[in-house]
Amino acid sequence: MADGYLEKHQEEYEARKAAFLRKKKHLPLVKKRLERPDDESL
Repeated sequence: MADGYLEKHQEEYEARKAAFLRKKKHLPLVKKRLERPDDESL
């Protein structure tokens, strides 16, 4: 009983993980830039 239960949950976990990784790869990378004034002495 326990073996089938664990195998099923392992398969579901791997399917969720694969879907998450596929979704993650398609997202654009957001780079935050520190805005500096033209004259840094301000």
